[in-house]
Amino acid sequence: MDPLRKRFRELHSAGTFVMPNAWDVGSARVLRQAGFAALATTSSGLAASLGKRDQQVTRDELVAHVAAVAAAVDVPLSVDSEWLFADSAEGIAETVGLLAAAGASGLSIEDYNPVTGSVQSLSVSAERVGAAAEAARRHDLVLTARAENLLYGHTDLDDTITRLIAYRDAGADVLFAPGLTARQDITRVVEAVRAPVNVLALGGTPSVAELSALGVRRVSTGGSLAWAAYGALRDAARELLESGTTGYRSRGLTSAEVESAFTGRP
Repeated sequence: MDPLRKRFRELHSAGTFVMPNAWDVGSARVLRQAGFAALATTSSGLAASLGKRDQQVTRDELVAHVAAVAAAVDVPLSVDSEWLFADSAEGIAETVGLLAAAGASGLSIEDYNPVTGSVQSLSVSAERVGAAAEAARRHDLVLTARAENLLYGHTDLDDTITRLIAYRDAGADVLFAPGLTARQDITRVVEAVRAPVNVLALGGTPSVAELSALGVRRVSTGGSLAWAAYGALRDAARELLESGTTGYRSRGLTSAEVESAFTGRP
């Protein structure tokens, strides 16, 4: 097994780790320099870096992005691969193979279909997770299955848990319901699915230490770091435009940090 893929799988076996989402090669290098053991991509952050909205990135653009980021860092990379850009099992397998060849150590599949604009039925979604799991196993990739209910106004936690259990049984290695924030809901999910659970760090989400105490295995950030960086750019631009000053420079990377993050091989 590829050593990075082996390491990524091992990270899910015990304890809790934070897997921040990078949106380009530079952000990946900065996050790696900060000391994180694994990184992920972000669909919304990547889209923003291309001047697009989320769910408008093409498969070719994602594969090229993964190849560039994976080549730039020496830690496992998990891919936010949305619905895997395919309706059929064959198409799902093709996308998984392309992401594996690009250097991914893991990837995700969502049950929301951006083409129809809806969360797909449980039976269809579980079948798709099964196809992704079969393809992921061929490449030693960690598969994360995502129940998107909470992001699209479906607040029935029982339905979300039912979906996650079905995805686990279909072969997913990690379960993820983005939008979970309440301690009692996170606890219910962890206890019900009995498999590694990823929680998205949002406003109001318990701290990493608290999530660890609840049994969460992995914490990701989604597009929030990208939006924080773009927010800092906005604030710096306003300062420059409105006051003509450059106080924003004191909040940027130092020369030593730039040297460390952006020179040499990963």
